[in-house]
Amino acid sequence: MQAYSFEIRNNLQATYSDVYTPEVLGALDALAHFNKEVKKAMAERTARRQQRIAQKQRITFLDPESLVPGTDINVQDARDGKFEGAVIPPDLERQWIQGTGPAAKPNAPVESSIRNVAYALLSGADGWMFDGEDALGQIQTMSLDNQRNLKLAIAKDALFLKVAEKVASEINQWADGFLGKQTIGDWKKQLDFTTKIFRARGLHLDDRHIRDADGVGMAASIVDMTLYVVNNYKELQKAGSSIVLYLPKIQTAGEAALWNKMISALEEHLELAVGTIKVYVLVEQLEATYQLMEIRAALGKHFVGYNTGRWDYINSVSDAMLWDDSFINPNIESITMTYGYMRNYEDRVRRAVNTPDQNGNYALWQGGMEPNIPVGSGEGVAASMEKALTGAEREQREGASGKWVAHWKMVHIVRPVWEKAAEANQLGRRFPALTYTQADADGLILLEPAPRSIRGARNLLSVALQYGNAFGQGMQAAALKPADFFGNDDVLYLMEDMATGEIRLSILWEWVHKGARLTDDDAETGAKAGDVFSAALFEKLLQEEYGKLLKANTKDVFDSSKTTTLPISREIANTYVLSAFKVPWFIDLLNINLNNEDLETAKERITLYMQAFEKDGYRITENIDFEKALDASRLSVAL
Repeated sequence: MQAYSFEIRNNLQATYSDVYTPEVLGALDALAHFNKEVKKAMAERTARRQQRIAQKQRITFLDPESLVPGTDINVQDARDGKFEGAVIPPDLERQWIQGTGPAAKPNAPVESSIRNVAYALLSGADGWMFDGEDALGQIQTMSLDNQRNLKLAIAKDALFLKVAEKVASEINQWADGFLGKQTIGDWKKQLDFTTKIFRARGLHLDDRHIRDADGVGMAASIVDMTLYVVNNYKELQKAGSSIVLYLPKIQTAGEAALWNKMISALEEHLELAVGTIKVYVLVEQLEATYQLMEIRAALGKHFVGYNTGRWDYINSVSDAMLWDDSFINPNIESITMTYGYMRNYEDRVRRAVNTPDQNGNYALWQGGMEPNIPVGSGEGVAASMEKALTGAEREQREGASGKWVAHWKMVHIVRPVWEKAAEANQLGRRFPALTYTQADADGLILLEPAPRSIRGARNLLSVALQYGNAFGQGMQAAALKPADFFGNDDVLYLMEDMATGEIRLSILWEWVHKGARLTDDDAETGAKAGDVFSAALFEKLLQEEYGKLLKANTKDVFDSSKTTTLPISREIANTYVLSAFKVPWFIDLLNINLNNEDLETAKERITLYMQAFEKDGYRITENIDFEKALDASRLSVAL
């Protein structure tokens, strides 16, 4: 057997030989050396964060006379568009609606699991971002199931076609009842309508099944990108389709340049022309908003567009300002895309994509997520769909070429907003040129008056607890709502993923540690407007909201989880919010407890993580169930 510069755990190389093909293994071997660069970049990221906290520093714009990190491009040249960008390929020119979701289900055989892909490709979405990151559960071998299902679907395997025919009938049955018409004619032809896009995991995460020759967890970004591209590029090209990735959690142009090096290396290994692989970048981090043109320049011929997500971005602002006691977010419901810093963030993104490169090429702006699902009472659905359409219409007016939806049922509800506009995209729409003033920087952290209430805290806490529980069950995307609205069909469930759980705890951390003052009286707790949201008040609400979940029926909270993953979710939430130092990534505490249902074990792992990060800023990101992953020599630097 050929020796590689990495190790795959257990017998997964044999069990998933259709995913870990010789071509894939060869490409991974060629890219494995990048693991050290990724780890270095993440150490630098943590160091920047720690420095900002220690010195109470805001994020600033780059020096215009410096080079874009990792490139030979001058920062001012990047801002002026003096770089070679990408021509938008035909199958990305119209992306009115992109659906998002994983290609696999937890603990499900292939024939059931692959239904996710069939729903996506038959939904009528212009593109579908198959998620390997925030919405994909990672229990057991789900990341590999995700890759297997995509490979089967893109190759139009007989099993997938069998499933797709059934799913097409189910979609038409729903559409008949809800829309009054069928949405699928020729289901085989419909499978070719949607552009396939894959979201790899961010640079901050490790793959659970591979580690490098030094015994260090392999960056999930390297693994995800390689498995998806190598397994599917030939079939995609044969079908005339682009090879497209979404890149998440990029904080700096230097990190974008690292991505560009890895993508270019993969293209070279596969003998593909530079720029064959196209990428969207999710603007999910505050620091990235200060470097938008620099990130575009760093990704060069690969870059096609930005996406303005809401939840991750709010969390990144909260995290970047954690040292500033005057920066306290309001109720999450108030932080819409038109709120203070969010409004300014969106405006910078639309200006950045509409700045031409040296060849006159513009980039795409894909609007944010619509989390609604049209299931509930007639009145509740009507109100929520009206809200969804209003949001879509606003984004279209502001210049977005399309938006995301989190559920296939929303595609034909929201897509008509762009159909009516009858423009494939809004490339090159005129907006004022980007500026880099102190006022611009201030606008990116602008708070505006909004409620901060006990009701808001309960909503934050209830959904955060439920999300942590769903994560432990293998569902990183889940339909949730606060426990007080269980059984109320006028309040719809919303599709939530990792980011929505994280920002809720992040805001609660702010409230507790910065002495947030409530804006409203609350009869139930006796709290008054002006009272401080204390740790004691948090603990009281935690006990009450947790109790509601224990009493909930299994539709809302699986009975089996109430003695397994739900107590672990509570322990994580309690630790995160009450810790004097703020954990950089909520997902870290969840990841170290994947496939663990024992509370005492969870407490040990959480303590291990917290001690390691507090002492040396070391994040435990590897799969600690990987054989010898907790070898004392590996973690001695942290412990």
